Amino acid sequence: MTGYNALAEVYEWLISDAKLAPAEFAASFDDVLSLLPPNAHVLDCSCGTGQLAVGLAGLGLQVVATDASEVMVRRTAELAEEFGAPVRTLRANWEELPGHFDDGTFDMVFCVGNSLHHAAGATGRVAALESMSRLLRPGGRLVLTSRTWELVRARGSRLDISDRLVRRNGRNGVVVYRWEIASRWEEEHHIEIAVAQVDEAGPVVVRSELLSCWPYRHDELAAELHQVGLRTERSTYNPEAENYLVVASKV
Repeated sequence: MTGYNALAEVYEWLISDAKLAPAEFAASFDDVLSLLPPNAHVLDCSCGTGQLAVGLAGLGLQVVATDASEVMVRRTAELAEEFGAPVRTLRANWEELPGHFDDGTFDMVFCVGNSLHHAAGATGRVAALESMSRLLRPGGRLVLTSRTWELVRARGSRLDISDRLVRRNGRNGVVVYRWEIASRWEEEHHIEIAVAQVDEAGPVVVRSELLSCWPYRHDELAAELHQVGLRTERSTYNPEAENYLVVASKV
């Protein structure tokens, strides 16, 4: 089992066209960003390759970007340098965050990109949410995105192959997801993600990783947010939609 270190080098093939530019990625959260005070302190605690963190910094926010993957953090730092964005980067998993920041440091914490399912079961998920909650000031907000796992599990184990080429950095790529769905919700599931870079003349280059995940129901997430002192203000959950957004405030 690995953790996005190989995929980090091709992660832009997994980002939609609409969110590839940092400013556009940040703009997709305009409604929640309007709730922030000027010069707010913001944490992106699953920063990936940095598109959101750099976009937030471009709005004048004080941004810290963290990720459990050293390679993801490096790529975020490189993107911040490319855009001249003052983003502080740090490799840390969710449980390690309180060791780096005082409680109540941030006005808003982002945990997006469908990352929470990598926390190991209900215990790991609550520990991760507890860390995020501790870092929020009273009245601060957690912004979280999630897959609709009810849909994912209903479809069972399968192979999903993209029906179009994705072009990034002058190269075409095909994205493949292989799902291993366990028999019970609480068991460890697996996702293998592969990006096959293809050219008309030249070899096919494939990078892939097998990732662990622990799915959860929407109502479980709501209960766990309440458990760690967060009150759900907004949820876009729709049982027929692929993903949803939750905004929860620190009580």
